[in-house]
Amino acid sequence: MYPIFRVRREIRKALRAPRLAPGEVHVARTRCWPTDIDHLWELNNGRSLTLMDMGRMACIRQTRMVEDLARRGARIAIAGSCVQYRRRVKLWEALEIRSKIIGSDARFIYMEQVLLASGAFAHHAVFRVACVGPSGMLPIAEALRDFDHPGWFAPLPAWIAEWSAAEAKRSRPDFAA
Repeated sequence: MYPIFRVRREIRKALRAPRLAPGEVHVARTRCWPTDIDHLWELNNGRSLTLMDMGRMACIRQTRMVEDLARRGARIAIAGSCVQYRRRVKLWEALEIRSKIIGSDARFIYMEQVLLASGAFAHHAVFRVACVGPSGMLPIAEALRDFDHPGWFAPLPAWIAEWSAAEAKRSRPDFAA
């Protein structure tokens, strides 16, 4: 079941909080609930991504980017991700999801997230976010034209730029036809 109440709570908190600038960290706190676990009594990897969604949505809402794009008939969409799972997360563990915008290239905004379990590093992810208007994907310079903070346009770490370049070369599997 989708954790709608947790997501709504985080978004409400983000909308009441001071505006967040790129590079600043949004922190969402929750716990590993029975509805989050798999058959091994650990946080399900898919639920981990859903909890990161919660942190990412709240972070983006706190920047007020969603409202600006909506006025122009645009929205955001996840266009790719790179995820690492480094530690198992057990039932009832306290979770902290830290999210921040780390920069952009011509096509995407990049967000980095860390999930801590009981204060220890557990998962890490980078997401690339596309801004989509009525006629398709918007160039980032156009999508962020009303945002003057230099963090929106910060250069990406080399490994993220390389990952993005590798994604551009990726082909569709032959069995996807």
